[in-house]
Amino acid sequence: MTKRFLGFFLLLSLVMAAFAAQAAAKPDDVLGVWKNGEGTGMIQIFKKGDKYYGRLVWLKVANNPDGTPRTDVNNPEETKRKIALKGLENMRDFTYAGDNKWENGKIYDPKNGSDYSCEMTLVDANTLEVRGFIGVSLFGRTDVWKRQVKK
Repeated sequence: MTKRFLGFFLLLSLVMAAFAAQAAAKPDDVLGVWKNGEGTGMIQIFKKGDKYYGRLVWLKVANNPDGTPRTDVNNPEETKRKIALKGLENMRDFTYAGDNKWENGKIYDPKNGSDYSCEMTLVDANTLEVRGFIGVSLFGRTDVWKRQVKK
């Protein structure tokens, strides 16, 4: 009986170790196209060098009522207010910190023209928690994004 229990425990340990190895994200697992929690935009996360960035690639409402493309009208820099939202690089400088987390990034919110510190956590292969904050992560908001396209 003890041999069976020991054998079962060993098998269970191996299965759990294999599962843990699968669950750990690789740095590039965040690459792809993600839809924001509101469903109003899709962001393509890409890599430049050893850092990760994001750009708006789809908007639910892509054009103004007159048919012209929506622009970054809330940008605090007047010279950037005519830049189209589609294609706008709104995430920058993320580094992979291990444990399914990317940190030290910035996210720009075109709704209010503000820039926030940001971190991302890959919950599973198709779910990304994006947390924007001011100062420390405790004071912020988390949005849950869903993967649309991998890499």
